[in-house]
Amino acid sequence: MIFDVFFSICQTEVDDYTPSEKEMLLNFFDQVKLADSLGYQTAWVAETHLSCQIQKENPEPVIPHFKGEIGLNTDILQVAHKIFAQTKNINVGSAIRNILCNGGPIAHAEAIKTFLTLHDLNPNENRLLEIGFAAGRFQFSNTPYGIRPRNELEKAAWTVIKGKIFHEATEIFLRFLKGDIFSSKDVTEKYISEKDFRTPEDWQNVIKIFGENRENIKIDPFWIFDRVGVIPFSASLENLRLTIGSHEPFAQEWANKFYPCGVFNLSITPAGEIEEAHQRMQNVYNNKFNNWNRSLMPRTVLVFINSDKNLTENQQREIAKNNAQKALANYWKALEGTLDQKKVDNAVDNALVGTSQDIIIQMKEKFNNDDRLMLWFDFNNHDNEYVKKSMSWFIDEVKPFIN
Repeated sequence: MIFDVFFSICQTEVDDYTPSEKEMLLNFFDQVKLADSLGYQTAWVAETHLSCQIQKENPEPVIPHFKGEIGLNTDILQVAHKIFAQTKNINVGSAIRNILCNGGPIAHAEAIKTFLTLHDLNPNENRLLEIGFAAGRFQFSNTPYGIRPRNELEKAAWTVIKGKIFHEATEIFLRFLKGDIFSSKDVTEKYISEKDFRTPEDWQNVIKIFGENRENIKIDPFWIFDRVGVIPFSASLENLRLTIGSHEPFAQEWANKFYPCGVFNLSITPAGEIEEAHQRMQNVYNNKFNNWNRSLMPRTVLVFINSDKNLTENQQREIAKNNAQKALANYWKALEGTLDQKKVDNAVDNALVGTSQDIIIQMKEKFNNDDRLMLWFDFNNHDNEYVKKSMSWFIDEVKPFIN
């Protein structure tokens, strides 16, 4: 089993306290350095773009009850340089880089190739940059960059078309990363059809606007460019690993037509769905480097552990459970404005909660020995010392008894 660590750098209010941006980032780097010394394999860092607080002032706020910012990392490449400079062994991953905003897929391919070229200048540096990529969590992060309906037809079909845009971006991004030279005329054309829509009525509404009854409708490309070569041409991809952040089977298969891509998943996903995804990926994974294996699907796992030796096991267990209930209740209430106890209970059930011994038992029940876990210790928790203790307790008292 592979143990990674996930950092949200979520600047939200906890117990009536919101740390400054500087404090959040200093705590983050403190925790990353500890993760490196403890032997976690990859530090995955959440990514966010544009202020959630400011967005709440606009019509149709996305998370009106959330206080603060979902995350403070806006550029994993800058963060990665700083992490690599302060650590010795840990890899760095983005969870997840939005390839639609900030210039779109060509800009992201160029930035990553530049990073890899600089990374490779050090002959002793062979750690991985693990780029998880997706279309972004919130539409408001993409709209200022032109990712919005361009006409009435696209407005009516937007729920479908935004997925097609991600397919287009994925092809452009991956082809330029691997060194292809091409123009937008060489990018696969995209169409919408009735099978893309939830109901026949939704499709008929689109047909009505289009003005012609067709089996499919062609959508113009969102990125139009002449023949382009993305530099640096000599960038080595040896230290790059890619993971797509989409649960859509087609998107996962589509990405692997161009370059080997793993798949992100969540531990709250039902076990049957996760196993089905593993089976499907065995057939569609681009095995340029190796065959599909379970480590190519990193999974986030919330961890609420207490192993304070000054307490009894029951006291440890109670503190861990209370921490889990409180953190998840605060989080769901912040996102939705109301407390849904069922969601909280389900999330607690899917998390790792309790003493070190409790968590060993839970892990053996929930996971395969070949799984790869992104352990999440900083969830709704600004107590830097407690987060670091939790990271240490897991490695010292749980890891030795797994596998």
